[in-house]
Amino acid sequence: MRILWIKAGGVLPLDAGGRIRSYHLLRQLSLKHDITLFTFFPRRADGSHSELREMLREVVCVPLDLPSVRSFRGFVDYVAFAASLRPYTMAKYYRPETVHSFARLVQSQTFDLWLCDFVYPAEIIPWDAPYPKVIFAHNVEAQVWERCSRTTRNPLLSLATWCEYRTMARAEKFYVQKADHLLTVSEPDRSFFSQYFDTRKITVIPTGVDTDYFRPSPTTGTPNSLVFTGSMDWLPNEDGASYLLNELLPRIRSHIPDVTVWIAGRNPSASIQALAARNGARITGSVDDIRPYIRDAAVYVVPLRIGGGTRLKIFEAMAMGKAIVSTSIGAEGLPVTDEENILIRDNPDEFAFSVVRLLRSPSTRKSLGDKARTTVETRYRWEAVAAEFDSVLRKVVTQHA
Repeated sequence: MRILWIKAGGVLPLDAGGRIRSYHLLRQLSLKHDITLFTFFPRRADGSHSELREMLREVVCVPLDLPSVRSFRGFVDYVAFAASLRPYTMAKYYRPETVHSFARLVQSQTFDLWLCDFVYPAEIIPWDAPYPKVIFAHNVEAQVWERCSRTTRNPLLSLATWCEYRTMARAEKFYVQKADHLLTVSEPDRSFFSQYFDTRKITVIPTGVDTDYFRPSPTTGTPNSLVFTGSMDWLPNEDGASYLLNELLPRIRSHIPDVTVWIAGRNPSASIQALAARNGARITGSVDDIRPYIRDAAVYVVPLRIGGGTRLKIFEAMAMGKAIVSTSIGAEGLPVTDEENILIRDNPDEFAFSVVRLLRSPSTRKSLGDKARTTVETRYRWEAVAAEFDSVLRKVVTQHA
């Protein structure tokens, strides 16, 4: 098949869960299909996607001069788009160069299927074009923003995220209903979308992990050490880091005073860096390889209170055989079982007690970690996940024909 894969935000570098998921699926599917990637993203030095050019039929990149969301210019940009009643996280990408580049591409070539990766590129797509169109929803985006608005204590941020939730809910529903098929990454997401989209046209594609790249280490990690990983410029991760440092760490240190915490991930905000400094936690910022930080931790923690879809970070830690303590939102939609291959705790006292329990019991950590590795090894390799993905795309093309 000839597939047009449309993605906002780029695919490289592999420093966010959505990019990692898209990259591995593109890599596997490119072994069987001719794929053209059309992607637009904030201009940056590593925006050529040269690695993908070697595996795909064609890569069309449109770098955009977008302001940082944390800058004054970003604030002005947000206010300007707020009056449009469109989600800012979608509308900010719709510049003339994006629209014109996409129009040139689709007018010059034909494809068997168009795939909209996340809902964000949906507005540039001519939905009446005579090709089957699939939306790949890594999250229920509106749900993520709604959870953000309820969780944040900053009244201005709460208002902004509530407005984004309202506009995103309308846009997400509008475009999902235009698709020929919808791919989700979890059963909870499928259930949500089935409120307004034909369930027969929704398929759950599980999250995968590279079990050769993420492998267990013969060491058990540094005693009394924790790690939390993720892109720190994504609000759910930033909130999780704040929750870990403000609420959980003091409770853990009341039992184990010398516990150490690493927070590894790109673009931590100044407020998170200051909070970490006050609490004696270590912030890495962007790293070339996340594995040493996971390997060296005795316990992997996922203190998320906001989110959607599924968390690749948990599968990576499971593949490395780590004992994990997560909130229920952190583990939402994943094939995990409390007390079998993970510990799931929402109450801060119970979360902290479970971490202490694991830090004091190497045998319990090993048992949880071994079962976690077995879980992802049996079904959730990217090869198996991509095979399911491929099967759905072929079916959609056949039905459309």
